Amino acid sequence: MTRKRILGSAGYYIVAVLLAVIALVPFVWMISTSLKSRGALMSIPIEWIPAEPTLDAYGEVFSRFPFLKTIGNSLFITCSFTLLTIISASMAAFAFAKIRFRGSRLVLGLYLATMMIPTQVTMIPLFVVMNKLGLIDSYASVILPGIFKPFAVFMLVQQMRAIPNDFLDAARIDGAGIFQVYRRIALPMCAPTIATLAVTTFMESWNDYLWPLLMLTDRNKMTLPIALSTLNGQYNTEYNVLMAGSLISMIPIVIIYLCAQKQFKNGLMAGGIKG
Repeated sequence: MTRKRILGSAGYYIVAVLLAVIALVPFVWMISTSLKSRGALMSIPIEWIPAEPTLDAYGEVFSRFPFLKTIGNSLFITCSFTLLTIISASMAAFAFAKIRFRGSRLVLGLYLATMMIPTQVTMIPLFVVMNKLGLIDSYASVILPGIFKPFAVFMLVQQMRAIPNDFLDAARIDGAGIFQVYRRIALPMCAPTIATLAVTTFMESWNDYLWPLLMLTDRNKMTLPIALSTLNGQYNTEYNVLMAGSLISMIPIVIIYLCAQKQFKNGLMAGGIKG
């Protein structure tokens, strides 16, 4: 290995480590703040390692409101939203990619063009629809919008088109119906992309604040982002309690990513190659 290549590799790793440290600073600050007492928050110089660490902030989070109930609400809504998105998007992508019908390209183009419409534009009409259906202040009002996800369809269409038609034809020859071909052939072959979609959709729904805020008025049905916003007062904010709640809210996302990181990476690579 030449000296130039050694210096290049060393520079690459130094920059990568610096970027990683910069990215970790806010996370370390969250942990440090959550372990401080209220009086130590504004101490100067800043204490990155609390002199007297305490878990009082975590206990305070659970005493302010039914935190476990709130986590349960978020898990139910997020899991349902993610499952509904994957099912609807994968069925639509299979139809666009593998079922021939007149005007399929035009319909797909119009469908994907809706990605250019800002969410804020459709929020009021969607609210009116939910109100007409009598779904305001129900979990369904937050979950049902997962049926219409153009970006999810776009991701899966690219993967579905890469599936050789010979596999589908062989299944049809063996007597499989269209739904069996979709479930037994298409879905397993799109597993990496579906895993990527599941992780990103889970994160999107878990962190969603505005739509659940508009739909859910019952305190017992509020999601975690709404609950955490109540810790941020107009005149005073207890940052240690807020950081403790935020760290707890990150646990499900971290677990989901750790469980699906291999499929997530494969899905990104497949999307990069076929896109």
